[in-house]
Amino acid sequence: MALLRKLLLPVILILLAYTFWQSASIKQIAAGVAIFLFGMLALEDGFQYFTGGFLETFLRRSTNSLWKSLSFGVVTTSLMQSSSLVSVLTISFLSAGLVDLAAGIGIIFGANIGTTTGAWLLAAFGLKIKLSTLAMPILTFGIILVFQKSKSLKGLGWVLAGIGFLFLGIHNMKEGFEAFRGSLDLAAYAMPGLKGVLIFSVLGIAATVIMQSSHATLVLIITALASQQITYENALALAIGANVGTTVTAIIGSLSANIAGKRLAGAHLVFNLVTAFVAIYFMPKFMIATDWISLNTGIADDNYTLKLAVFHTLFNLTGVILMAPLIRLLVIVLEKILPNVQQRLKQPKYLNNSALDTPQATLEVVRKESIRLYDLSLKVIANAIGWRKPELLGKANPDDNTPFIHKDIDKAYNTRIKFIFSAIIEFVITARENLTGSYAENIQVYSKGVKELARTIKATKHLQKNLLVYIVSDNKDMNQSYNKLRNMIALVVRKIEQNRAIADPTEAMLNLDHLLLKIEDEGKIMSQRIEALIRDHIITPEMATSLMNDSEYTCHICHHLISIAKIFFANKDAEALQLESNLTLSNAEMAQILNEK
Repeated sequence: MALLRKLLLPVILILLAYTFWQSASIKQIAAGVAIFLFGMLALEDGFQYFTGGFLETFLRRSTNSLWKSLSFGVVTTSLMQSSSLVSVLTISFLSAGLVDLAAGIGIIFGANIGTTTGAWLLAAFGLKIKLSTLAMPILTFGIILVFQKSKSLKGLGWVLAGIGFLFLGIHNMKEGFEAFRGSLDLAAYAMPGLKGVLIFSVLGIAATVIMQSSHATLVLIITALASQQITYENALALAIGANVGTTVTAIIGSLSANIAGKRLAGAHLVFNLVTAFVAIYFMPKFMIATDWISLNTGIADDNYTLKLAVFHTLFNLTGVILMAPLIRLLVIVLEKILPNVQQRLKQPKYLNNSALDTPQATLEVVRKESIRLYDLSLKVIANAIGWRKPELLGKANPDDNTPFIHKDIDKAYNTRIKFIFSAIIEFVITARENLTGSYAENIQVYSKGVKELARTIKATKHLQKNLLVYIVSDNKDMNQSYNKLRNMIALVVRKIEQNRAIADPTEAMLNLDHLLLKIEDEGKIMSQRIEALIRDHIITPEMATSLMNDSEYTCHICHHLISIAKIFFANKDAEALQLESNLTLSNAEMAQILNEK
């Protein structure tokens, strides 16, 4: 099987080369398809420059109801002329938790309607206007803008270049089919009836899978139909197949997504299969409806390209009307078929490569994974100071007589923290290549917060060594002093947990600042206590040294936790956070944290 896959590409290339040698017309049609697909890639790249701002904001505000999410899919696909791009963007947002599954399904349904606008534009104007005359100036302006430094101008340049290549590709396909008609009449191979519908539907699926674009397949169908190389009925079947084939892009995009992205790809497949089945089963009735609509809208009876656009729109609308009321049921079924896999604690839960497609999704998954890492770290911190996590959070009532729980902090770090910590750092390094402005600043701040969390655990490990000795010491003063140290850490953690529920960022930040002042006061009181114990010879110099060092470790832990809370929970902008946080680690410290045992 592996050998067959390796041989497949060379065989295809050899067959294409032979076909091109045999027929100049096929060569021109193939070149038109290639140019058109390159235009699609350029257009998608251009619109990617405008993601990370307006599109994401518009998405979050426009998908809180079924009709809004449907409209979003229609509008964005009509503007971008790429249902594939909209599908990939939707999967990335869904994977990041920015939209729920129902809204994502609504967008995909709307995208299917939006993709029909391409057929309308080509059938109504593209075949009547010499597109090559428009393509050249559009390409020229586009390429000039591509070389500009401004991100917006560069994005606009790629969009214009994409449109130019689309026009040029359509022109070459049209000219190729016109020339092809003189040497061979493909219409002679037409297949009427149900057999023809099924065979040409499969051909439409195959063509779309190969080209990874239903738009490209539709352009090929319409240009072939305009040149009378295929019959009207077979063209309709090809359009149905193209609709099913486009789900492959969403399925491929979902492979790197989390379970939510895979559910969306499943919904896309179900919708297109149901729509295709309905279109094939009721095809005679759809053709009658298409003729009636055409007659009442002034479309000539022999204008098969426009009638194809009507048919394409009609069966996609029918699919949405049938499936839209069933979205909630579809969500329930998909959640049962594709259940959440129980995440092992040492595995990242939110990080996934599909989120890298958009800046906002990238930032969101890093934020969620960082907060998850903080919550996992609380158990390690609790165990380091001899408590369970509920006792640290104040959900249980520890006292000075609560037994000290001895846990191996190195083992806990390696099994619960290290892998996720490394994954976040690696993900951030990958993401930074495509991020600019506030997104780049914010993701860097989250990265610093994660590094600070690793440093915090490292400090608790040092604290644990003497806690094990002195928390059960016969020296009552040492026992009380170490209990005060771990109560200081518990106080900070509990205040942070209370602060997480505060929606106002200003209030949250003020509370954390007050907490910081309180910890500084507690640190001073502890220093005075240690001095008094030394002065009165209540503790030995060795005990005093341990207590002073551990008091410093405790203050560092508390300061780190407050700094982390400002980043993860206070919702401040990146610039302000960078000014307030001094959270850098050297390469040596990073290596020590990652490799320490």
